[in-house]
Amino acid sequence: MSEPLPLVDAHHHVWDLARRPQPWLDEAGHEPIRRSFSADDLRRAATRPVAGRRLTSTVVVQCVASVPETVELLDLADEDPLIGAVVGWADLTAPGVGDVLDELRSRPSGGYLRALRHVVQGESDPEWLQQPAVERGLRAVQDRDLAYDVLIRNHQFPQAMRLAQRFPGLPLVLDHAGKPPVGHPALPDWTRAVRALAAHPQVRCKVSGLITEADWGAWTTADIRPVWDTLLTAFGPERLMFGSDWPVCVLAGGWDRWAATVEELLDACSPHEKQAVLHDTATAFYRLAEHKKQGEAPCC
Repeated sequence: MSEPLPLVDAHHHVWDLARRPQPWLDEAGHEPIRRSFSADDLRRAATRPVAGRRLTSTVVVQCVASVPETVELLDLADEDPLIGAVVGWADLTAPGVGDVLDELRSRPSGGYLRALRHVVQGESDPEWLQQPAVERGLRAVQDRDLAYDVLIRNHQFPQAMRLAQRFPGLPLVLDHAGKPPVGHPALPDWTRAVRALAAHPQVRCKVSGLITEADWGAWTTADIRPVWDTLLTAFGPERLMFGSDWPVCVLAGGWDRWAATVEELLDACSPHEKQAVLHDTATAFYRLAEHKKQGEAPCC
């Protein structure tokens, strides 16, 4: 019996509430995930394959604006064979952000730092990404051969497009497809915006976090398909990457239901296209083949 093909989860989280609070979990509706989650919990959850593929590598992404959290994630990646890269956080507005990045990268586990992220979706300034201090920080990110995860909501696409225009040499990935308003009349506005952003060749996109932008208890694959069709047309499979957004996805069905949905969406794609979305795009963007010890086994 042949081994299953590899699957990369380009976006998941872990948190230990006894060690580091997650204030965002206090929001109403988050009760099902208001507990600690580890990489082993992800292993136990990721039982359903996607198009015959089983989880072999992941990218763990920051949750809170905390350098110590990033240190914890780097050390976790160094210890756990499942985690191949870290998207961390540093204060992009700080004059010494370059020194902070250098210090993170100089750690024994620092090689796992492949990108930075800030929760721009929570910023009220419609030009936050264009603040001079932020742009100075983004240049420090680019100068260190790191990428940047763009976390925005639908109304914030203009600043993401200006970011892509002003930093053509900075690899960008759009988290959760820019949080499309699934099933909402505003979806055509998102469609136009995502097509415009996709015109910038340095931008990739995560097919993740879509079900929590839909009706958590009532969504269907038919609700997600218009978003998928737009992403596939705008970016092409070579610039799309699968992500679970686990454990946040638990709020709207969990790993198994999202995995089944992605498999259905990919049904008409060729094996080469499935390989891109489920493995190759994320592997190349986050350089997942680097730094991991040889001979380490996949999770399942």
